[in-house]
Amino acid sequence: MNPVFGWGLAVLAVALGYLRWGWQGVVLAVTMIVFWLLLQFGRALRALRDASARPPGTTDNAVMLHARLRPGMRLLRILPLAGSLGQKLADDPETYVWSDAGGDRVRVQLRAGRTVAVELERAAAHTADDAVGRAPGMASPAP
Repeated sequence: MNPVFGWGLAVLAVALGYLRWGWQGVVLAVTMIVFWLLLQFGRALRALRDASARPPGTTDNAVMLHARLRPGMRLLRILPLAGSLGQKLADDPETYVWSDAGGDRVRVQLRAGRTVAVELERAAAHTADDAVGRAPGMASPAP
């Protein structure tokens, strides 16, 4: 949800509560706002607690994680999908990486708390490049 929209609804609830029921309506609206904020805080803590139960930077399947990631996602939406905290590689832009048992890696870049780039690095490509002696990502020589 857009924060401006959410806080706009909160102000509207307080105003309507005051117009309809006076100070009791304001108390009711503030109580509902505090309850909503506590629900969001609990959701964030639950996501962090579940993600911290596994080794950082690991995921069950990097390919499936890559398929589920979309631009604009926040880190708290990514953590339940990955199943663990990401291994932080850089600060600007914030870059996290998750890898699976097969060696596949997902690299996620965040700016202003939102996903801007997602990259899948396959382990098979790395091993084939290393065996031939090429740099990763270079095209194979023509026969």
